[in-house]
Amino acid sequence: MPDEPALQMNLSDDERSLLRAGLLEWWGPTEPNDSLAVAMGFTDVQDLSDQVGRLRTAIEDRQPLTVEDWRRVLLVTEIAFVDDVFGSGLDWRITTGFPDELTITMLRALQRKMPRWRGSVQFSVADDGHVQIADQARPQGPSGSVG
Repeated sequence: MPDEPALQMNLSDDERSLLRAGLLEWWGPTEPNDSLAVAMGFTDVQDLSDQVGRLRTAIEDRQPLTVEDWRRVLLVTEIAFVDDVFGSGLDWRITTGFPDELTITMLRALQRKMPRWRGSVQFSVADDGHVQIADQARPQGPSGSVG
């Protein structure tokens, strides 16, 4: 199987800081187990811990990542933010410094920039209120579908 090509994402400094904070939560207040780590695309909790450092450094250094790595980065950030059982949950704003309202706004922006991982069609709402199919040139996920 050929290596997956790396994808450079055009992220703002704030978006990179948010993703970095989401990754760092897995070295702090989060409490993952092996099942959750596997669901997020890692082999186990140890692999999650090992990969967090690599992914954090890549984001800080503005390095391209594979589509799978971008998926992991976004997912671990989403879970750390939202979940109060395994993630930071209600402590997120205290441990990261990102208020909830800003975090959800930034996560939605990141979701729009990142490749889609499911085959559904992505829609957006135009300024005039009409629903339209979003950018067909959006990067593809592993399934080859464009959102």
